[in-house]
Amino acid sequence: MYILRASPIFSAQGTSMAVSRMHFLAASVSVLLLAACGKSADAPAAAPGAGMPPPEVGVVTVTPGDVGLLTELPGRLEASRVAQVRARAAGIVQQRLFKEGSDVRAGQPLFRIDAAPYQAQVASAQATLARAQANLGQASALAERYKPLVEANAISKQDYANAVAAQKQAEAEVAAGRATVQTAQINLNYASVTAPISGRIGRALVTEGALVGQGEATPLAVVQQINPMYVNFTQSASEALALRRALEQGRLKRAEGEGAVVR
Repeated sequence: MYILRASPIFSAQGTSMAVSRMHFLAASVSVLLLAACGKSADAPAAAPGAGMPPPEVGVVTVTPGDVGLLTELPGRLEASRVAQVRARAAGIVQQRLFKEGSDVRAGQPLFRIDAAPYQAQVASAQATLARAQANLGQASALAERYKPLVEANAISKQDYANAVAAQKQAEAEVAAGRATVQTAQINLNYASVTAPISGRIGRALVTEGALVGQGEATPLAVVQQINPMYVNFTQSASEALALRRALEQGRLKRAEGEGAVVR
């Protein structure tokens, strides 16, 4: 029968060896975990652009061509047509018929001047014309009645000549009466002041109640046609000279037709 005794040194060594093995196993597990983490971090990355379409790249063909010259110049706009609205009839302004700053049409009434005196003149002229026409009818009838009588020597030739002269005088009075009526009607029409052109009208230069047309054609307003318009540019002499030299040397070419654009 054999009896084994544990030696203290042996026990100490055995314990030391067991602890060492445990430390070794723990260290091995740690190394394996670190290695696994390292493999995961150090794994080869996917190739760039894998799974994405290739980028599109624009291509431009370079060809010679004309390049416009852009120049900024100070300028002033001007209306293509400007017309002053004036009173051609004398009288009191009774009404303004437009809105200041609005667009008006040619022939559109703008002001109304007191027309009562001109209406009276038209009526008087028409009455004078009617009287002249009545005299003409009487003179013509007398001349027609005297004509066969003078041929039959029933009246003197002088009486017939007087009748014919009276007829012609009556005809002249009728013509003068018609002209007087026409003149009176024109003056009556002037009592309604109309726009001479189409365009944009400015502020009124007179107000209701103003006396206009006394010895002169009083300005009432201004109408400007802004379609189309003129543009007056100003350029320094040095810039103009440089452009002229560039044109003469062939470095610049003059724009033809609608090539020059103003913005």
